[in-house]
Amino acid sequence: MKKNLLIILILLIAISGYAQHTITGTVTDEAGQVLPGVSVSVKNTKNATMTNMEGKYSLNVKQNDSILIFSYIGMFTQEINIFGKNIVDIKMIEEEVIDEVVVVTKLEVGVLSGDYSKRSLKKDKGYISPIMSGDDEPIENSEEYNSITDNGYKNVLSDPLSTLSIDVDNAAYSNVRRYIDNGTLPPADAVRIEDMINYFDYDYPNPTGEHPFAFVTEMSECPWNKDHKLMHIGIQGKKLDYQDLKPSNLVFLLDVSGSMSDANKLPLLKESFKLLVNELGQSDYVSIVVYAGAAGVILEPTPAYEKDKIFASLDKLQAGGSTAGGQGIELAYKLAKEHLIKDGNNRVILATDGDFNVGVSSQNDLVKLIEEKRKDDIYLTILGFGMGNYKDGTMEQISNAGNGNYFYIDNMKEAEKVFVKEMRANMFTIAKDVKI
Repeated sequence: MKKNLLIILILLIAISGYAQHTITGTVTDEAGQVLPGVSVSVKNTKNATMTNMEGKYSLNVKQNDSILIFSYIGMFTQEINIFGKNIVDIKMIEEEVIDEVVVVTKLEVGVLSGDYSKRSLKKDKGYISPIMSGDDEPIENSEEYNSITDNGYKNVLSDPLSTLSIDVDNAAYSNVRRYIDNGTLPPADAVRIEDMINYFDYDYPNPTGEHPFAFVTEMSECPWNKDHKLMHIGIQGKKLDYQDLKPSNLVFLLDVSGSMSDANKLPLLKESFKLLVNELGQSDYVSIVVYAGAAGVILEPTPAYEKDKIFASLDKLQAGGSTAGGQGIELAYKLAKEHLIKDGNNRVILATDGDFNVGVSSQNDLVKLIEEKRKDDIYLTILGFGMGNYKDGTMEQISNAGNGNYFYIDNMKEAEKVFVKEMRANMFTIAKDVKI
């Protein structure tokens, strides 16, 4: 009898170690202001989440998990013992700041003056990447950017024409900001000037009359060569009447591969898309396609007002496996076409770190695939997440091929800017294949 009781006791102890419970809480700064986008993770695991716009988090943990790690750029990382607790509220404390950070690359030594937080840095592939993991382990850096070649001078007598496509991509700005916030210089090819300009709003007059564009011009002396002039041409597209929007058929195409497990990837992605769903109208529809080693539909077209159903589908997502991005794109466009809203806004919204590695995966093949799909008047929006293995070049190219736009989301404040303040305006097409 005693032996049986001992066995039962051992089994109960073992089972209790695997039982799960939920830890919740709110994260604030020293002034009591809530902090969105704080990474919350279980030490020595990939179990992680991120605080929402109210600074709140919720994380399922095993009974034997005892340490939560709270990390945020510019704040001290905190490790909190959660044994026996269900609610853990945290106040983050700003790191000690220094006046200068010396940045060392293969080619040069530079000094960034100003108010930068102390951070561990490592040299990798010619530029610096920050050590960002909760356990102070260096992140392997395999980020990729397409080469940018500066335009040369043209003789306008023999070469009088420049042709420019116009779009509203602004991913480079928030990506470059991410590097600078971490006290490092971005790779030169990460800096796309047009994205830096597109990031901001300009008080241009709204077009009047039959055409959907208005133009503003201004000329000034060139500051680096007084023999030259600079001309600024501002283009304002027609603003939307939000009381009379066409219905939307949106397919969320979400990368749930193993590379998306970090807190600033899939957990941030899920919270970000909830912001978008909250902005949709009664006549809009949402579908969800996911891809890892294979692709699948996890939510058939669902009215946007059924928010609980859509949120539940997002909450179930977990990262794991390889990245069959091409297969996911095929399936998402197929679903969008099957449920096409005639004269509506039909769009695939792809969220990924761009690390495609199964099936159609080369940049050229993906571009050809997207160019073929755009013939059905289904447009593309790309949202980049994460760091360390980020593939900016691939995402920028397929965004251009899909008559789409491209954003980079590095925290919940940026998610609010993109999903709440800008996304609806940038989702609706007022003119196709425009060239300047």
